[in-house]
Amino acid sequence: MMKYMLRNLCLLAFVSFTVPAHASQRQMVVAANPHAAAAGMEILKAGGSAVDAAIAIELVLGLVEPQSSGIGGGAFMMHYDPEKPVGDRITAYDGREMAPAAATGDMFRDVVEQKKGFYAAVLGGRSVGTPSVVAMLYLAHQKQGKLPWKDLFTPALRLADNGFKVSERLHYLIGRDRLLSKMKTSREYFFDRAGKAWPVGHLLKNPHYAISLRMIAAKGADGFYKGPLAKKIVAAVNGSEFNPGKLTLADMENYQPKARKPICGAYRVWTVCGMPPPSSGGGAVASILGVLQSFDLKAMTPNSAAAVHIILEAERLGYADRDMYMADSDYVPVPLSMFTDQAYLAQRAKLISPDRSMGRATAGKPPAGQMAFAAGMTPELPSTSEFLTMLRLTTWIVPV
Repeated sequence: MMKYMLRNLCLLAFVSFTVPAHASQRQMVVAANPHAAAAGMEILKAGGSAVDAAIAIELVLGLVEPQSSGIGGGAFMMHYDPEKPVGDRITAYDGREMAPAAATGDMFRDVVEQKKGFYAAVLGGRSVGTPSVVAMLYLAHQKQGKLPWKDLFTPALRLADNGFKVSERLHYLIGRDRLLSKMKTSREYFFDRAGKAWPVGHLLKNPHYAISLRMIAAKGADGFYKGPLAKKIVAAVNGSEFNPGKLTLADMENYQPKARKPICGAYRVWTVCGMPPPSSGGGAVASILGVLQSFDLKAMTPNSAAAVHIILEAERLGYADRDMYMADSDYVPVPLSMFTDQAYLAQRAKLISPDRSMGRATAGKPPAGQMAFAAGMTPELPSTSEFLTMLRLTTWIVPV
């Protein structure tokens, strides 16, 4: 794919917290790679905000964990600030990638009719949406950043220029990926001349990624969505050797991230909040927890067959509703309140038997007055990275 950005496009989800200034002076970063965690801590120690650290982490993850995240994909960010009024403490940043304006409903018809399979559709430029991570990160930085935007690129640039050692996980995932070796650019970057995945410990440098980062660091989001880098991205997508895409410069320039209200549901004494549509995760979690409120889990032995059974059955119900009704609420009606409606969820809980499985769960009907567009089942693949940054952290105790 494209030399000047991450090779694969995928979804990233992460959370950042700002804790009150009167709390003890501690910081914490949780990320999927030690280089990324170190980058986050470097920014926090330099006086950066939780959002600043999250940006530095993501830039590094795009280099060292390209199979799961990167600036060529989409992202969601949840930000919590207890200093604000109760109703405004959580901001859900929506950086979901958008289909090109020229996309059509039948653009993957050949894949379906010829039964080519999912990976035949993924390969190349046709499946590429407008990259959205950079725009979302820039928006979050404008609202919650402290350090200069360009300073957040230092850890990733250092690693891209000087190289990083290929981890066991990266080596394993390169070796088992069925698409990387098909594309010339990714084949040259991830494999040796013999066509083998770079071995564990190999020093891997990415000067092209460094060039991209310097453009973005100097010009902000415009460095990605306008000018030379945007032109190279569009050219790579539309000139792909497999399945050329339909991305345009107008798609790049017109992309706008959004700051949304989270979806929040009750679970016993807690309020649990998550990403609203176009993410389906927040509603699904709220629904599952709402169903579980009807059961005395505390009386069950942790990890016992009884507890696992109840939780799995609640998940069946939650995912049945998710798969049927969740969609992009900017374009189709979504009965969002059904995922937090306590009366509805209590009725759903009655479908669970303590001594037998319900089998394949079916979706319920939205409460009266809630219109919905019924969506179909969608596949879930292990290609998401999640990380957490906390600033001025007190001790957190999680009740069981």
